[in-house]
Amino acid sequence: ISGHIVIKPSGVDYDVMKAEDMVVVSIDGKIIEGNLNPSSDLDTHLEIYRHHPEIGGIVHTHATFSVAYAQAGKVLTAYGTTHADYFYGDVPCTRALKKDEVESDYELNTGKVINETIGTDALKIPGVLVKNHGPFTFGKDASQAVYHAVVLEEIAKMNYLTETIDPNAKRVDQFLLDKHYHRKHGKNAYYGQGGKQ
Repeated sequence: ISGHIVIKPSGVDYDVMKAEDMVVVSIDGKIIEGNLNPSSDLDTHLEIYRHHPEIGGIVHTHATFSVAYAQAGKVLTAYGTTHADYFYGDVPCTRALKKDEVESDYELNTGKVINETIGTDALKIPGVLVKNHGPFTFGKDASQAVYHAVVLEEIAKMNYLTETIDPNAKRVDQFLLDKHYHRKHGKNAYYGQGGKQ
């Protein structure tokens, strides 16, 4: 582990961004490499990384359905096995930031409210909705964090449809959630090809 993170530059369109535009930053926020300003969300990311050594990648999007749940201040309830394959329980939504938290060190305080919400093992539920803002997802590396961002948005769509069809839908039974999560994660996981050639 280098103690450095790589983050996108602030305000550069994805259509024109190149690999060399990325900014390498130390865990204490000093620019190590790059000529552009890092993302304005840098302090949020640094705050999460400093408190969660298990996280090797963070993704923040403004995906439509995930943002809708964040704006409503609602958790993404674990309704079924698709959810359980990736998230070991409901995806939480943070509390709203207070006025003084927004007016002073907004990005840092966003990271703090995320840490306050996700607990100690962020990879069991590798995502969170920030109230009135949007989703952040995590992974052991950047690729896994991106994958979780895609899955989270699909789960948000499924939740919207489920709650539209049945506003009284019930959470998946814990034993079924346990089965689906643990067959893909942990020491007794058996899903996929594992070490087979």
